[in-house]
Amino acid sequence: MKNKISGLRFALALGAALPMANAATAQEFPNQDIRLICAFSAGSGSDVVVRYFAEKMRPIVKRNVIVENKPGANGMIAMTYTTHAKPDGHTIYLHTGSSMSANMHIFKNVTLDAGKEFQVAATINRQGFMMVVHKDSKFKTVQELTAYLKEKGDKATYAVAATSGTVMGEMYKAITGVKSVEVAYKLAQDSINDLQSGSVDYGMHDPQFSTAAAKQGSIRILGIATGQRMKFLPEIPTMAESGVPGMDLNGWFAAFVPVATPKPVVQKINDLFKQMLTSEDTIKFLNQFGGDPWITTPEEGQAFLLQDIKNWGEYVRIAKIAPRG
Repeated sequence: MKNKISGLRFALALGAALPMANAATAQEFPNQDIRLICAFSAGSGSDVVVRYFAEKMRPIVKRNVIVENKPGANGMIAMTYTTHAKPDGHTIYLHTGSSMSANMHIFKNVTLDAGKEFQVAATINRQGFMMVVHKDSKFKTVQELTAYLKEKGDKATYAVAATSGTVMGEMYKAITGVKSVEVAYKLAQDSINDLQSGSVDYGMHDPQFSTAAAKQGSIRILGIATGQRMKFLPEIPTMAESGVPGMDLNGWFAAFVPVATPKPVVQKINDLFKQMLTSEDTIKFLNQFGGDPWITTPEEGQAFLLQDIKNWGEYVRIAKIAPRG
């Protein structure tokens, strides 16, 4: 009986000590260098974003912030690397949550469940793929283009250069009844000449390319796949507003940590990103990459990740994407 009482006292003492230990851990964070993990090689678009936040973070945390590039397998190598890191908040994976969600469905035999292995510490931005035409196109709206494509049938074509573009294209066809044929390009910019010549009628392209090309005057943006208009492009209507009801495809960038990271540390990381995301230079930087800053709590971010993983199962089905080996 005496041993049982001693064991109970130890358990109670341990339970009381854990919140205090977590609080102490959060109070001390960061107490060493921070590593930001990037899933793509140095010089890539994602690498530019990660390095921007590394530079922004250093004077705030007063620690070294090191960018580690772990390219390969569409982010799976970086994901696996991060899950094996010590869950103390000093290893943070900066990546597109939509790509992470898609990976759960476009790869065969996935052994890593993003929804169970990661905690969203902070969301960073929100953006959407865009329907574009050449600047000289006679079509000024999605509605005008849709009417033309219905007449053209399966002789109509469109350009894609990414998985999200394929999904957007297939959703557009499923909702409107358009019969266009997809033409895949290695890079979005490779499609400009074909858009100009009319050998492809339109494109479903990423926001970085689309906004930059529109500013340069080579293409015109007709609609965006997000459910709400983007603040930095308020004049561009959503696809849902343009006669494609139900389309709500959000690309989003976030800071992820291993799921066992203490909640107080996760909250400190969230506060850190909130401080960076509200600065004018960060807002301008994210706008240049085709997105708006997007601030949520860790709980809201995690709920969005879980829903996005579920949504991507349906997107992959609609787009008829065959799982990769």
